[in-house]
Amino acid sequence: MPETMERGIVNVDRWSEQSQAYFLTHLHADHTKGLSSKWNKGPLFCSPVTAKLFPLKFPGFDLALLTVLEIGIPHSLSFVSPSTGLEILVHVTAIDAHHCPGAVMFLFRGDFGCILYTGDFRWEATSERANLGKNMLLNALRGDKVDFLYLDNTYCNPLYSFPPREFVAQQVIDVIASHPEHDIIIGINTLGKEELLVQISRALKIKIWVWPERLQTMHLLGFHDIFTTDTSLSRVRAVPCYSFSIDTLEGLNTIRPTIGIMPSGLPWVRPIEGNKDPLASLPSCYDTRNKVSADVEAHANGSQLNEKPCYALRFHRYIYTLPYSDHSCYHEIQEFIQFVQPSNIRGTVSSLVCQTDPIYHFGHLCVTNQPHERSFKKSRRGEVDGSVEITDNKPKLGFEKYSEPRGTRKKTVKCGLLHLHLRRVSALRRTRRGAKVAEDGISTD
Repeated sequence: MPETMERGIVNVDRWSEQSQAYFLTHLHADHTKGLSSKWNKGPLFCSPVTAKLFPLKFPGFDLALLTVLEIGIPHSLSFVSPSTGLEILVHVTAIDAHHCPGAVMFLFRGDFGCILYTGDFRWEATSERANLGKNMLLNALRGDKVDFLYLDNTYCNPLYSFPPREFVAQQVIDVIASHPEHDIIIGINTLGKEELLVQISRALKIKIWVWPERLQTMHLLGFHDIFTTDTSLSRVRAVPCYSFSIDTLEGLNTIRPTIGIMPSGLPWVRPIEGNKDPLASLPSCYDTRNKVSADVEAHANGSQLNEKPCYALRFHRYIYTLPYSDHSCYHEIQEFIQFVQPSNIRGTVSSLVCQTDPIYHFGHLCVTNQPHERSFKKSRRGEVDGSVEITDNKPKLGFEKYSEPRGTRKKTVKCGLLHLHLRRVSALRRTRRGAKVAEDGISTD
């Protein structure tokens, strides 16, 4: 096995540079920067759901460029080494990232070793869907551990510890039920939080209003009876995050009683005057280890909301925030790394909220037992190339032999040599004040 991965021409979530093959983890705007309806640089690999949503996101896009990677099925891609001219066979598997519809991780295996690129992901130990993803990842690894892990480190800080989304969703339902005479405004992005909205609809037996473009997305995802664009049919409205603000809620309350709900891992962080550290003003109830209970001053079906653990924060007299996150929190990241046992880790997100390289917290969990390193903002980011060493002796992950699942199909695609250019995310990605984000749909999950 070569000691390094040869520099190649395959990009992941990066669209501005010329390449022979491109991989898209999901359709959030911070992962599609540079991608447009006129983009035609080469073949683009994505999940089936992402391919279904693609024409809505990029009308007029040449769909002949899309290659669908079925979830959990290994695909064989033939690459050509520019240095030797020899064929290099790479097996790539798309794994459910449990983030937003269509979001996947990409696992690359070949003579260069084993590389896992998580994209954005949520690793919930109590989730049945996450357990299916875990088994899928085990099968795809074929007994190997990961040589290089490219990790969604959005909340890679011990401060962040979120409850499971199903638990938070029930509390969102409780807040809504405790305000029977109010209109409800929920801030969401152009993609994501569908499961939350479906749980609300089913629990309260109501339709939910969404804006017309969002309704198209819901229909493409198979939700035909739950959502509406008729405001007379529902008191619960899911609105774009950029239109969700204190001013909006105060204005609506001059017409009729209205409350807003912001379900996000990092909502409404407003730096204290004179303090440039956004972490200093993070609501303490977002650290669920402390089991902080906030009073939402209401009754739900005859029981006090504050009689049970509650993480709804009354941010403003008209606004509640709840830690419903589509990204893994600190302890989930730790569990994921312990499960994968990589030799090397590199974070893919750099922001003012997370300035620490994952190695700082989790280097001791690596097979190579990497020492703590400097802050993430000072470390090298951007790509896997000849400067990255790949471990020769890869330990096994729970079993020595791998039996390919029955019915497994393989596809061979001619592309070029493997080269993963990491996307760069603006340092301001998750530090915008409040839920008012740019209209490009940057995630506030």
